[in-house]
Amino acid sequence: MNRISAGCLAMLVALTMWVSPVLASEFVVEMLRLDVPAAQRQIWLEAEASTWQPWLERQDGFLGRDLYWDPKLEQGILLIRWASRDQWKAIGAEAVDQVQQRFDAEVNSSIGRELDAGSAFPLLEATELMPQLLTGRSG
Repeated sequence: MNRISAGCLAMLVALTMWVSPVLASEFVVEMLRLDVPAAQRQIWLEAEASTWQPWLERQDGFLGRDLYWDPKLEQGILLIRWASRDQWKAIGAEAVDQVQQRFDAEVNSSIGRELDAGSAFPLLEATELMPQLLTGRSG
């Protein structure tokens, strides 16, 4: 094994030892699925970047998020990682609603709708995912 491979392996082992207890005990993923037409995909991404992302980055327990787009179903999928369920759920509904209103107004302005017309990207599903760790196979 060369030096680079050995170094990468050592870092991976150290990271796994650090992350595994967190994953097993508290880590949670919020999964959201939205209707996002192909013609408005870029508008969705820009509004996410300018409204939700900065707000989320200020929330206790926010670890990051991944956005995906399913071209076949024309849906956006967001996987939002939280350090704990308690931190995620401690965020008040009123605060979330305010950000959603800003997001909707920005999107509606971009596509020529009334600012208060509601969401152009309706929420289809919201759920909580619990990460699962695979254990090594004994042989």
